[in-house]
Amino acid sequence: MAKGSNIVHQYFKKEFEEATIIVKVNPIHFTGTEITVAKDGQVEVRELEFDQNIFDDLKADEFVESSPLEFNLYYNGLA
Repeated sequence: MAKGSNIVHQYFKKEFEEATIIVKVNPIHFTGTEITVAKDGQVEVRELEFDQNIFDDLKADEFVESSPLEFNLYYNGLA
């Protein structure tokens, strides 16, 4: 197994009136995935690159820690 392949991602969520945003962050490479779930059920997925301030930014934007299960249900189209 390649060194560094066992990365534990971190998940965050914020609920808005019109949608919920769930973010998966790779804390080593500062990359991730953002899922926007509209109230009508439409799902949009974006791949992102972050800087080392991502955790401070998420906190300032009032994101809270979230479940990997919830993220993966939406990511895989099961929710």
